[in-house]
Amino acid sequence: MLHHALGRWPEDLGFTVPVDWIRPEALQGDDDVNRRQFVSATAAALVTGPTASQHVDPALIDYFEQQLEGHYRADMFLGPHDLIGTVSAQYQLIDKLVRSAKGEVRRGLLRAGAAYAALVGWLYQDAGDLAAATFWRGVTQEIAVRSRDPHLIGYSLVNQAHVRTDLGDGRGVIDLCEAALDGTDGLFPKLRIMAMQQQAHGASLIGDRSAVDQLIDTAAGLLTRVDDDLPWGNACRRTPGYLEVQRATCYGRLGLGREAEALWAQVLDDVPSTARRDRGVYLARRATVAAASRQPDHAVEIARSAVEIALETRSARMLRELGSLERAMGPWHDAPVGRDLAEILAPVTEGS
Repeated sequence: MLHHALGRWPEDLGFTVPVDWIRPEALQGDDDVNRRQFVSATAAALVTGPTASQHVDPALIDYFEQQLEGHYRADMFLGPHDLIGTVSAQYQLIDKLVRSAKGEVRRGLLRAGAAYAALVGWLYQDAGDLAAATFWRGVTQEIAVRSRDPHLIGYSLVNQAHVRTDLGDGRGVIDLCEAALDGTDGLFPKLRIMAMQQQAHGASLIGDRSAVDQLIDTAAGLLTRVDDDLPWGNACRRTPGYLEVQRATCYGRLGLGREAEALWAQVLDDVPSTARRDRGVYLARRATVAAASRQPDHAVEIARSAVEIALETRSARMLRELGSLERAMGPWHDAPVGRDLAEILAPVTEGS
C-alpha cells in the first residue's frame, strides 16, 4: 500500500522490515524479470535436443563422486552462493554424458546426476529461493527414478520433504517421509535415518511431541548400522550430534525451551570450526529458544556470534532463523536489550 501510494518501498522510507521480507515484485512482478530468474535457476537442467555422441569412460563416475564430496565440504565453508554455478555446471556435464553413455556406465552417471541435482536443490534452499529449490528437488526425483535406484528414490522424497518443512507443511512432510519409508526392509539404514528425522520435523510442525521423540529415538538405534559407501546423504556421519540437532530444532518449534536449551548447549560444544554455517544456524536457534524462555540478555549474547557468521555465509536459512529471533524478542523491543539486538541485527537486516 505504501509503495502504491508513494512509489517507494517501506525500507526506502526508513521503516524496519523483517529479515525475511520479500518484495511483492519478486513474486508477481515484471514478466521479463521473472523469466530471467527462472532461466538462471533452471538452465543447467533444461538443455534441449540431442548432443553429439561421444565415448564415456567408466572412470568418470568415480571422478564425479569424488568431486561431490569436495562440494559438500566446500558448502560447509562457503555457503550456497559461491557454489551454485559450479555444481549446476557439473550437473549439466553429467546430463550431456548420460545422453551418450550406455548400460551400467549410464546407470552410474544417472545416480551421480541425481546426487548433484539434490545438492543444487539444497544450495538454492539455503539461499532462500524455495521456487528454484522445489524445481531441482523435482529434477532429483526424475533422475533417481530413471536410475532405478530405490535408495536414491527414497533420498529424493526426503529432499522434497525438507522443502515442505521450510514451507511449514507438516502433513506434507509426513506424507513424503512415509512414502520414502514404505517397504524399508531393503533400504540402507542411512536412508531410513534421513526419512525418520525429517518426519520428526513434520511431527513438530503439527505439535506431536511423542512422535518426534519416537522417530528420533528409532533413528538413533540405526546409527551404528550405517556402513554404505554412497557419496551422498552423509550428514549423519559428518555432523556431530546429528540427531540431537534435529531433536533440539523440533523442541524449539514445539516451545519446549528448557529441553531445547540443554540440547543446544550440548550440541554446540561438539560442532567443529569447519562447520561454520551450521554453527551459525544452531546459534540463532539457541538464541530464539533463550528469548522464548524469557532470557533476553542471553539471547542477545548468542546472537552476536550468529550474525557474524550470517554476514560471512549469506545463508538465507540463517537469516530466517535470525528473523525468528527478532520476533521472539518482541516483548523487549523498546527496552535497552531490544535496542542492543536491533543494533546487532542491523548489518544483516540492511543486507537482506
